[in-house]
Amino acid sequence: MEVVVEIKPLNDYFLWIRFLDNKSGIIDVKPFIKSGISKKLEDKAYFQHVKIDEFGGICWDNGFDFCPAYLKSILKNDVID
Repeated sequence: MEVVVEIKPLNDYFLWIRFLDNKSGIIDVKPFIKSGISKKLEDKAYFQHVKIDEFGGICWDNGFDFCPAYLKSILKNDVID
């Protein structure tokens, strides 16, 4: 089971994420910001308020979220800490 344990918002809608197994890397959220619920993430200040949810994924207060397994599948530049 995948679980996000640390997350840091970066510039230009990127997130740095570390998983329970210490695999870490960068996620580009920009392609997912389109319309509807994701549109609010265009506000860069709002984007910074990402948090880890109760299921080990990530979310924002408006309900937009990503499950941890999907995040791991799109992880770029992964490294082991």
